[in-house]
Amino acid sequence: MPKVGDIAPDFSLYDDGGAEITLSKLRGKTVVLWFYPKDSTPGCTKEACGFRDETAAFKKRGVLVFGVSADSVASHEKFKSKFQLTFPLLADKGHKVCELYGVWKNPGISRQTFIIGGDGRITHHFPKVSPAEHAQEILALLK
Repeated sequence: MPKVGDIAPDFSLYDDGGAEITLSKLRGKTVVLWFYPKDSTPGCTKEACGFRDETAAFKKRGVLVFGVSADSVASHEKFKSKFQLTFPLLADKGHKVCELYGVWKNPGISRQTFIIGGDGRITHHFPKVSPAEHAQEILALLK
């Protein structure tokens, strides 16, 4: 598992719209990668809606938010549409990125978040997440 201060492991994944997102191409921006177990489940929905509700605050700070799970692009499309989510959901079907970040706990994903600074280094790691308050917790750090 990468640690705070490490260069974040690079990856390319497809988002809910089918666009390829490559982490290293986002250098210069602060990135929030929140890993979650499954689309449309109660905790994951609370967490996603928390990020959605704080979209303006993240944009004001110039922060890009990405949700990552092992669900398919099609599943992400439905989840995003159903809850009017305002940020990309990345499909890690083979859970390779989840393994890179140490969040794959067979048989699923451990709910964790990494904040990556503009230099590509991990600035914060949240190994335990409370879905309902997580977006506000991150915003409090990014003031």
